[in-house]
Amino acid sequence: MTIREEKVEKGFLIYLSGRLDTVTAPDLEKYMSNRLESLQFLALDLKELQYISSAGLRVILYLQKAMNRQGAMEIRNVNEVNMEVFEMTGFVDILTII
Repeated sequence: MTIREEKVEKGFLIYLSGRLDTVTAPDLEKYMSNRLESLQFLALDLKELQYISSAGLRVILYLQKAMNRQGAMEIRNVNEVNMEVFEMTGFVDILTII
């Protein structure tokens, strides 16, 4: 998985590509834990994310809970396969997907 960031007003736009799975989810969690302090906005762009596993969902939930306390989070450009995962797991009811 590749992580690329873009600084935006009050936060970050994070672009993920590749696979967010058991191997790469800890990398995303560590990467974001260093950036969460006083963050008011976070957007994850999943346009190039090919696959997401339950480990990846756990990290996204961790980020959503953190952002609920201090600001807002959006999920952007979700492909059909990953949207199906979000729908089957009920994450569409928890996340702001645009």
